[in-house]
Amino acid sequence: MQTLANWHGGGPGPWILLFPLIWAAVVVGVVTLLRRTVWRGRRGGPRRFMDDARPTGDSPIAVLGRRFASGEIDEDEYWRRLSVLDEQFGRTKGGAA
Repeated sequence: MQTLANWHGGGPGPWILLFPLIWAAVVVGVVTLLRRTVWRGRRGGPRRFMDDARPTGDSPIAVLGRRFASGEIDEDEYWRRLSVLDEQFGRTKGGAA
């Protein structure tokens, strides 16, 4: 151990301690890069729980929302149909009111 620290005597000197720091930075960089690119789609992550609250895909509630947003149906018809869909698909946790 004295040989490594004794840089006046021909040892590698204190700069030898930089190599573990360099390798740690490389490993952290590779893991960060993989998490942002390859591993992103394989797990839910913190972004998925926000999407679960909104209807997505071709569910009847999503189709109804798109029709209302595009102006195909008016507000009264939207609420009337939404109440039917809530009863049919059980969107409310307590059941039908």
